[in-house]
Amino acid sequence: MSSLGQMVAGVAHEINNPVNFIHGNLKPIRDYSQGLLDVLALYQERYPDPGEVILDKVEEVDLEFVREDFPKVLSSMEIGTNRIRQIVVSLRNFSRLDEAEMKPVDIHEGIDSTLLILQNRLKPRRGEEAGIEIVKHYGQLPKVECYAGQLNQVFMNILNNAIDSMDGQEQPGVITITTELLDVTSSEKTEPIPHVLVRIRDNGPGMTETVRSKLFDPFFTTKPVGKGTGLGLSISYKIVVEKHGGQLSCISELGKGAEFHVQIPLYPGHQSLEPG
Repeated sequence: MSSLGQMVAGVAHEINNPVNFIHGNLKPIRDYSQGLLDVLALYQERYPDPGEVILDKVEEVDLEFVREDFPKVLSSMEIGTNRIRQIVVSLRNFSRLDEAEMKPVDIHEGIDSTLLILQNRLKPRRGEEAGIEIVKHYGQLPKVECYAGQLNQVFMNILNNAIDSMDGQEQPGVITITTELLDVTSSEKTEPIPHVLVRIRDNGPGMTETVRSKLFDPFFTTKPVGKGTGLGLSISYKIVVEKHGGQLSCISELGKGAEFHVQIPLYPGHQSLEPG
């Protein structure tokens, strides 16, 4: 996971410089091109009879179409570079290599970065009328002290499994993400301990109790041979429970989808107990 994070951060860094160079040059190109088009319009106004050679060239290049389409091309390039820049930021946020230790982070930023990376899997595929809809119910959360890169990997694993579970189903796929702040009571402490709860629910086929009870076992998978290692949720469990002192659980019934709960203390050193 560490090597993957290093690779992701490295790729993001290498992409960032040329993309910023291209994006930064689009505005002067837009200004230069508009100036040239204005000069061209003045020539057409002052010299309405340019001669047969020029008229032939105007027809060959379809000048009127070029004048109308050129600004649109620049706008689409600007949208494209902005999109790449967003993806680069998401990759850097996702890897969080600069945060090897616990630091306060925005959980919602991590979830959104993960969703952006998975955007291609959420779009409609051939033969489908709609892709997978993401519904967000974000609560008011303070920053959470955690290993951000590892926690983002947990979100990635859960969301990937949710997408896989809805593959090929007739009804449109929906993933609902809810976040909230909980006060968790402890028999050892008089004051409640604040925890963050992230709930990720899908409307897939759900699972039997037998499958649900084995979800976090190493190498357990319901996918065909070669389609999964069965390690994603097992690693996620270790990250949430062992690294963050939290809880990772799943509620599911066959035919009623699945809902994963990621609950971690707001501050390190507070163990996750039953909500009060």
